[in-house]
This record gives sequence, structure tokens and C-alpha cells, in this order.
Amino acid sequence: MKQIPKVVLLVESSRASGRDILNGVANYARYHGPWAFFWEPGGLEKVGPMLKTLDADGIILRDVDKLSEARAFGIPAVVVGYSRKEIPGLINVVTDSLRIGRMAAEHLLQCGFKHFAYCSYQHTHWAEERGKSFSKRIWADGFDVKEYLTPPPARISWPKERRLMAKWLQSLPKPVGVMACNDDIGVQIMEACKLAELPVPDSVGVIGADNDELVCGLADPAMSSVALNFERAGYESAQALDHLMRHARVAPQIIVQATHIVARRSTDVVAVSDIAVARAMRFIRDHTKGPMTVSDVAKISGLSRRVLERRFRREFNSSIQAGIRRVRTDQIARLLVETHMPISEIAESLGFPDVQHFARYFRPSKQASPLAYRRKFGARSA
Repeated sequence: MKQIPKVVLLVESSRASGRDILNGVANYARYHGPWAFFWEPGGLEKVGPMLKTLDADGIILRDVDKLSEARAFGIPAVVVGYSRKEIPGLINVVTDSLRIGRMAAEHLLQCGFKHFAYCSYQHTHWAEERGKSFSKRIWADGFDVKEYLTPPPARISWPKERRLMAKWLQSLPKPVGVMACNDDIGVQIMEACKLAELPVPDSVGVIGADNDELVCGLADPAMSSVALNFERAGYESAQALDHLMRHARVAPQIIVQATHIVARRSTDVVAVSDIAVARAMRFIRDHTKGPMTVSDVAKISGLSRRVLERRFRREFNSSIQAGIRRVRTDQIARLLVETHMPISEIAESLGFPDVQHFARYFRPSKQASPLAYRRKFGARSA
């Protein structure tokens, strides 16, 4: 009789990212198991010497200081990265920091901001990579980025840090779009805005990363964030571990994909001084569910098409048609990733005459067909 593999999971469940990873692992085992699990949300520090007695066939764990102890047992392992760089010789789960920073930058640019800032932890490699990518995209449009660095998470005194952060925010030109390296920092930025008496999003627009629904939803106001597909990463982690336990070769890295922006009130602003252009962009955002022409937008703005085109390009560095396409394709991408609606239903709900026209509209912006995009960024592999 085939022995059921025993897999140790040392992944916390206090954050949505950890729960999603665990869900992905459980989904893989449901379809390709059975597996027997030993789960300790406290991580390797809580398990200690007991790990040796578990007689495990494989392990999925957070990167911790005592990672060498887990390696010493010689069992197949997948490491979910956070505090350390990739661990040579192991399968590493890492976030797509370059795409995260770029997507956040493009979102704030689309909001019309001309001043930008980035806030993150010191000496944290993934936060540094997100910041570099964010700044690079902002610089490409000719703008500068101010930076604020907090101590690492374990050393922060938030009451003191929020006061320092408030002074920094007061010193920035307004309105300003701020990217936080993750949702936790984003919430602290908004609390610091209250201390500084700076309204969000009118003076300070804030976007985080990881899209923890609870953290973002309880923020005041609700916080926009870059959504990451941790559930799929969990599924692929289990798949990689399964291959390792069967002594098959596996790629050394699993990427947690950034899928789309979840826009909430913290960036619900058109930060441009041109009232007609602001009215035009607001109309574009509010009418994603049906066909829209440049003439429709110009009519709402109260300007001629030619004048609006010139002023729109000055504010957003793009044509009106490009602005319409960007907003609509972002809406399509969100429906493809977040829902299980058939592609034909998505096309119909957004006013496209048929699936073929829908696919032709989507492909140039996302470099993939709707089906390929869903396969790449959807919740889990088939």
C-alpha cells in the first residue's frame, strides 16, 4: 500500500497572505493527495526539536533565523520568503517586487498626481526592490520620488514613528501619491496623516501592497492595494514539494504574481487642477461597463475634443483613448482574476458585442488573451 506523505506546514495564519498560501496547499492536496499535515502557525521556533520526531516527508515554512536547523534534517523543503533573501539550494517563494512597484506607480500616475513618495522598512530586500521599481516608473514620466524608511518591523515603536512620519508627510508638496511597501505600512501612513491633519485622498493618496482584505477594509479610509496571488503560490509550492518528494527536478523559484490593483477610497481622487480634465477622468472611471468614445468624454467635460485631448495629455501623459482603454482593461483583468464568471459573460457585462472583439480589445494592453491571463493569474492551476 502506498504510504501517505506527511507534510509539515510552518506558515502563520494571522495574515491573509499566510491563509491564502495554506489554502493553496490544501487545494493541491485535495486533488493530488492525500497528504497528512502537521501545521504549526507559530513557525519553526514553536516546533523546535520536535521536528525531528515528526518523521516528515516534506516541509513548507517561512524563512526564519534557525532555517539551518530545518535544512539539517535533509527533507525536501519550500521556503516562503519574507525577512531574508533567497536561500541557495532550496525552493524559494518570492513576490514579484518589480511588477508590484510598477503597478502602484502607474495607478498613482493615473490618479493625476505630480508629486510622489515611497515608504518602507530599512534593510528589507523585497521592500527595497519594490521601491526601486516604483521610483523607476515615476522617473520615466519625469517626476521625483521622496523616500521615508522606518526601522525593521521588530524594532518599530509605532507611536513614535507615526509622529516622525507625520512631520515627513507635512514637508511633502501636495497633493502627493504615496506607495507603502505593504499594507501594514500603508495603514500607519494614513494614521500619520490624521496626526498631520492631512486628508486622504485629497492631500495624500495612499496605496499599499499584498491586498489583505481585512487590513485594507478596516483602514480609515479603506486603502487601495496591489493584489498578489498567494493562493496560487501556495498551490505551486505544494506542487513543487510533491515533485521533490518524488525526487523530480524542480525550478528553484516560485513567483507570487501581482495580478491587479484593488482601488479603494484612499486613492479615489483625480489629483489634477484642470477641472474639465478631472471631470473627464471621473466619467471614464465611472462608466467602465459599456462602450465609450472620446466624443462622449469630451461632451461631459464641456470642451471640444481637440482642446480636451491636449489638456488630457498634459495631465496624464496619454491620449483620452488610451485612458479609456487602460481603465476598461484594468476592470476586465480584475474580473478575470477575482471571479469565476465565464469569459463570454464578462464580455457581455461590459458591453462587448462578442468574445472575439473582447479579446482583441484586451490583448494589446495586457500582452495576453483573456483566457491566458486568467490561467496565469487565476487562483490556482487546473
